[in-house]
Amino acid sequence: QVRLVESGGGLVEIGGSLRLSCAPTASLFSFNTMGWYRQAPGKQRELVAELTDGGPTNYADSIKGRFTISRNNAKNTLSLQMNSLKPEDTAVYYCHADQRLSGAQYDYWGQGTQVTVSL
Repeated sequence: QVRLVESGGGLVEIGGSLRLSCAPTASLFSFNTMGWYRQAPGKQRELVAELTDGGPTNYADSIKGRFTISRNNAKNTLSLQMNSLKPEDTAVYYCHADQRLSGAQYDYWGQGTQVTVSL
């Protein structure tokens, strides 16, 4: 069973920065897509950013120009650099990855890490 272990959330002031990290228990190269989602209280979980194997990098419109998703193959980690944070960025952030094996898709989620942007 693949696990995704997240770290880096916390409390930050408006305009501040945070960096989230996700360390999977499988090689980054085993995944088709890796990304970050978030869920604010009372709202549905939404895509923030994702990397696709051999495909484009996708960002939600609300965070374009402020957040950057990246991977470090040597450390086997996925990161999300968040700059110019706003109160509306407050949410639980989840790392996500999927594998496609023998025609089936397997989705994995991290435990979530809280990001709170204070006024």
